Amino acid sequence: MTLFLCTWKIKATTYFYTVVSLILILNERGILHAAAADVKSDVYIAYMGKNRQQNDREALGNLHHETLTTVLGSKEASRHSMVYQYKHGLSGFAARLTKAQAQTLAGLSNVLQVIPSRLIKLKTTRSWDYLGLIAHAPTGLLHETEMGNDVIIGLIDTGIWPESEVFNDMGLGPIPLRWRGDCESGELFNKTVHCSRKLIGARYFIKGLEASYGQPYNSTEFGEYLSPRDAVGHGTHTSSTAAGSDVSNASFGGLAYGTVRGGASRARVAMYKACWNLDGGVCATADVLKAFDMAIHDGVDVLSLSLGSDYPLFSDVDVHDGINFGSFHAVTRGITVVCAAGNSGPIGDTVENTEPWILTVAASSMDRSFLAPITLGNNQTIAGQTMYTGNKTEFVSLVYPEVSDIEFPSYCNSLSPNDTSFAGKVVLCFSSDSSEIGMSIASWAVSSAGGVGVIVAKSPVNPSLRYSDNFPVVQVSYEIGTQILYYIRSTRHPKTQLMPTKTKVSKSIPTTVAYFSSRGPNSKSQAILKGDPTKIADPFDYGGGVINPNRAARPGLVYDMGEADYIQYLCSMGYNDSAISQLTEESISCENGKHSILNINLPSITIPNLKSSITISRTVTNVGPVNSTYNAIISPPLGITVSVKPRKLTFSSTRKSITFNVTVSSMHQVNAGYVFGSLTWTDGLHTVRSPISVRSEIIMSV
Repeated sequence: MTLFLCTWKIKATTYFYTVVSLILILNERGILHAAAADVKSDVYIAYMGKNRQQNDREALGNLHHETLTTVLGSKEASRHSMVYQYKHGLSGFAARLTKAQAQTLAGLSNVLQVIPSRLIKLKTTRSWDYLGLIAHAPTGLLHETEMGNDVIIGLIDTGIWPESEVFNDMGLGPIPLRWRGDCESGELFNKTVHCSRKLIGARYFIKGLEASYGQPYNSTEFGEYLSPRDAVGHGTHTSSTAAGSDVSNASFGGLAYGTVRGGASRARVAMYKACWNLDGGVCATADVLKAFDMAIHDGVDVLSLSLGSDYPLFSDVDVHDGINFGSFHAVTRGITVVCAAGNSGPIGDTVENTEPWILTVAASSMDRSFLAPITLGNNQTIAGQTMYTGNKTEFVSLVYPEVSDIEFPSYCNSLSPNDTSFAGKVVLCFSSDSSEIGMSIASWAVSSAGGVGVIVAKSPVNPSLRYSDNFPVVQVSYEIGTQILYYIRSTRHPKTQLMPTKTKVSKSIPTTVAYFSSRGPNSKSQAILKGDPTKIADPFDYGGGVINPNRAARPGLVYDMGEADYIQYLCSMGYNDSAISQLTEESISCENGKHSILNINLPSITIPNLKSSITISRTVTNVGPVNSTYNAIISPPLGITVSVKPRKLTFSSTRKSITFNVTVSSMHQVNAGYVFGSLTWTDGLHTVRSPISVRSEIIMSV
């Protein structure tokens, strides 16, 4: 059976996941005795659809064992094989099976799907102010919602460090009566000590991971805790980003000084630890699905997951995975599910968690920069970026190590700690590595050789990377690096001075998508544009754009989605009538052409294979002033004609929702890539914009 590994390589405070998801650096650790990709797992998930016996868990449990006994031949074998039972949000179980047994199980009439339990990877002060959520403003979304008071945010992640000040419960009232969850004790985690009115739930799930490897997890070997306690840091970071309490006077070495807080600082936190410190962070989908099951039972309002595969491409795509099932049942019970788009960028076709019922969020920079002035000997000052808090350097020699090796000409990775020419100087080098590896090597090599500092020319610039408290490693773009190189080569005695970092916050600092944030198009469901909120070149990069929470609370019009849209999606993704009928408890027929993925009521239009002309429909609901009139503004993609009927939408007290048709036609004579445009509805006060993405498919007749 195939396993997924799950790792979050995240690079710091400048980049964040909007709404309730952010990213964090995870240190990679050694794995068990073999690479996870080579480990054969015999844990399978049997999915049996919606839980129809919510008031009789014992009967449901008996049904699961009877189903497994049918395959294994005895109740004893069933009990020995069973890893988990899913009895709250959905019906099903995880069990140790051979491939042949799994195939037999899949053939039973009451089993909808049997899938292998995979191992998937994890996907990081000013963020909320940047999004317009000002903590103590007299108006706005935070004021109106009392900072998310009594909202319960659940996170499926690596656990939580309960002693962190961001989880203090000062000023919070009693735990909401609707809460049905619990805290579980374990290694260095005592539920009576570590849970509070802030951290109201803490559970952990590891049976699926242990069953996949066929041995108990050695928490001591991997620096872990068999409890909800976080050994990785990722879950602590994401939960504090979503719902952390206010902590004033926070900074990083004096940089980014201010108040740390979560997006909903008065919300309650429930942690479901299903990811473990193995190869940077591993989550078995059997454990993740059990976390979904318990979160639905416990009564969370929001679920945040930063999990997914490395590259969801081609044969790696599995439309029937545990996150699909768990998130679907959560959403149908009124829980908002937020997932990360992934960290496989900037490569295209890597966006993950693309189901239409999931809010998929990407990572971007914001309006803050960490500037480190570089002054050259000709009195020119250049704005580099870093997080260096030491002293300024003196004016010292600036060198560029000329290397004869044509393959590695002065790459930062090739610098040597034995190069005596670096002593007392600042070294310029170029790095083709988008991560921190090249910078780390350069920092180590130059400091070991007695150098004073390093200027690294790289793309993209990521100022949050930091290696030493007392050694300056300043980043510049390739263009600026080339200008500095020209200065070195045209000057007899080039010199420079490096200054410590200053924090700058300004609207003039452009927002960019983080280089590691996964991009579209969506290889699994090509007609669905993901990620949803985030902003670079085209909608496959920035999705729906950077979210504005205050405006999102007063959108004017909404593209509401419900079960009918989800059924269209499931039909288009190959689920059979029986499976969907059991899932939804309705009689469903996926007739050819009737259920088109293009007609899912998404606030975006993506047509991956336009042959000539097509008409699709959307329905908008007025949530603004009752008597409103909206007019259409069309910006068609290049070579594409777009028409809308009607072009004017007039709402009243009796007409709150209106369906309109969009006809898209191609004028292209040859096959080309995607082209982009938009459809905007405006009443003069609200602007409701939908990105349009179209790829023509011209078929030549022979």
